[in-house]
Amino acid sequence: MKRLIPVAIVALVLTALLLAGQSRHEPLVVSGTIEADDVRVGSRVGGRVARVLVEEGHEVAGGDALVELEPFDLREREAQARQTLAAADARLQKLTTGYRSEEIEQARALRDEAAAALDELRNGPRPQEIAAAEAQVRLAQAELKNAKLEHDRVESLFAKGAADRTELDNAETNHSVAQATVEDRQQRLALLQAGTRAEEIARGEARLRQADEELKLREAGFRSEEIDEARAQRDQAAAELQVIGRQLDELTVRAPFDGVVEAVDLRPGDIVPPNAPVITLLETGQLRVRAYVPENQLGVTTGQRVTVTVDSFPEERFDGEVTFVARQAEFTPRNVQTPEERSKQVFRLRVELRSGLDRLRPGMAADVHLDTVETQP
Repeated sequence: MKRLIPVAIVALVLTALLLAGQSRHEPLVVSGTIEADDVRVGSRVGGRVARVLVEEGHEVAGGDALVELEPFDLREREAQARQTLAAADARLQKLTTGYRSEEIEQARALRDEAAAALDELRNGPRPQEIAAAEAQVRLAQAELKNAKLEHDRVESLFAKGAADRTELDNAETNHSVAQATVEDRQQRLALLQAGTRAEEIARGEARLRQADEELKLREAGFRSEEIDEARAQRDQAAAELQVIGRQLDELTVRAPFDGVVEAVDLRPGDIVPPNAPVITLLETGQLRVRAYVPENQLGVTTGQRVTVTVDSFPEERFDGEVTFVARQAEFTPRNVQTPEERSKQVFRLRVELRSGLDRLRPGMAADVHLDTVETQP
C-alpha cells in the first residue's frame, strides 16, 4: 500500500505536466514587407521642361513644386481670352442696360418729325402759298406782255432797217423766256391748287409708322433672346479662359501629398508628352505591412491592434491595426516565412502602421505579432 502512494503522486504530476504542455501555444508571428503607395505624377498638358526642382530621395510636402514646364503660347492665349471675355461682358452689359436715354429721345424726335411731315402733306398748301403762286403767275404774264411789245417794236424797226439782227434775236429770246416763265408759274399754281398726291400721303404714313416702331423698340430695349445669346457668349468666353488657366496651372507639377521622391528621369529641355508620368513619389504618411496568415491560425479580424517588429530596430515594437483580411485563400508566397509550420493555404493580411512612420521605410521586412491582438474600441 505504501508503495502505491508514490506511484500515484508521480502519475498525477505527469498528467498535470502533460495538460500544461497541451494548453501552451507558441506565439503566432507572421512575416511580411512594409509597403507604401507610390504615385507617378505628371502634367496633363505636357511641354518642354524648364526646371527640375527635386532629386531622388528628396522629401517633399503636399503642394511643393517638382517640375516646371515652359508656357509656350499659353500666356498669349490667356491674354486673348481675357480680351474676348471683356468684349463679351461689355456686350452683355449693353444689352441688359438697354438703349441710352439720348437714343430714345432721338427716336422720339424723328417720330415727331415724321408726324409733322404727314400732317403737312394731309393739310396741303396754305392759302397764302396759293395766293403767292397766283401773284407769280400775274407777274410772269406782265413780263410776257412787255416782252411781246418789245419784240414787236424791234421787229418793226428791223423791217425798216432801223435795227440790226442782233437786237431782233435778243427780243425774240426775251419773249420766249417770258412765255416759258408764265407756263412754269401756271404749272406750279396748278399743283398747289390740286393739293398733295395720295402717293405722297401714303409714303408719309409709312415713314411715321417706321419712326413710331423704332421709338417703341428703343423704349422696350433689346430682346430677351439677344440677352440670352450674349450671356451664353460671355459664359463661353469665361469657360475658355478658365481652361487656359488650368493649363497654366498644369505647367507646374506639384506633389499631391507628403512623400519622398523615388525616381526622377528628367532634365531641363526634355519634351514631356501630355498625361505622361515624370516623377515617382512614395507616400510616407501611410505605411502598411503585407503579410499572410495560415488557414489554421485565421482568427484575426479587421479593427484589431497588433504589434510589428523590424530587424532595423530589434528592441522596439510598433503599433499597427489590421485593416484588411482576405476572404479568399491563396497559396503561400515564396518570400513569406512564419516561425511555425502552416498549411499551404494562407489569407492575405494588411496591417496599417500607427507609429514609427518617420523611421520605417518601404521594403523593410517586418514581423506581425498576432498574439498581442487587441480589438480596436
